[in-house]
Amino acid sequence: MNSTERLDDRDWSRLTLGERIRQIEVEGYLVLPDLLTADEVAALKAETARFDTFAVDYSVHQQVRPNVQFRGGKVTDLLGLPATIDFLKVLFGDEVIAMSYHYARSEPGHPGISLHADGQPYGSEIFGYEGSCPWLVRVLYYLDDLTPDVSPFRVVPRSHLSMHADANPYKRYESHPEEVMVPARAGSAVLINHRVFHGNYPNVGTRSRELLAIGYRPGWAGPVAPVDPWPEAELARLPAHVRALFADPNTRHWDFGGANKPKNMAKVAPGMNPSRWDRTE
Repeated sequence: MNSTERLDDRDWSRLTLGERIRQIEVEGYLVLPDLLTADEVAALKAETARFDTFAVDYSVHQQVRPNVQFRGGKVTDLLGLPATIDFLKVLFGDEVIAMSYHYARSEPGHPGISLHADGQPYGSEIFGYEGSCPWLVRVLYYLDDLTPDVSPFRVVPRSHLSMHADANPYKRYESHPEEVMVPARAGSAVLINHRVFHGNYPNVGTRSRELLAIGYRPGWAGPVAPVDPWPEAELARLPAHVRALFADPNTRHWDFGGANKPKNMAKVAPGMNPSRWDRTE
């Protein structure tokens, strides 16, 4: 595929709130542009430069550092970025729970990440039981410009909506004829529904591309089996605006024995209004 034939380089700043909700719910991805200033990006890069990283199994040119949520400094502060959390509260409701936080650097020669889904309903060796959460949004903060030659994001829009065996979330694909390339400026974030098939293209440029990836979910949508709780000593060190996002990662709200006609049923539920896509504020 000539990736430039399917390029989503729209002006994302023009989307209304309702259009943003529709984009992530229906298409499976969304760009929130220019969330970070150049100075904020530089400060984050100064901290990530000190990370001890290691290569993934398929390429020495893809360097990673998992579990950076407790590093402190600007990296930890990013977890509670108001513009992002405010949008997630509209999308999820007020209870937003952080589930993971990883760093990745795609260096020249990186072969690209296969098309895959992060959401796997029975868990997996790669994603653990975090992947079993019914809903989760991964926020990818890019610290370098996302250009066609330097590992840009790629996605198969609406693939998370398919019931077909081809969309089994445990499958991986080398490419797809309807995949889309999504460029973005440094300081922007790409948000993805964790069930959408996505990845990135090879880095055929002359510079590296860094990102910080944070997983958030609605409070009700917990994993199907236990995940490790957060260390209490580490939680105590978090700034208040970040600590609020670190509820027990096993939190979930469900009612296996729910009645057909429970008492005091609500008559309004604005979070699932069909008109939510028309919101302008």
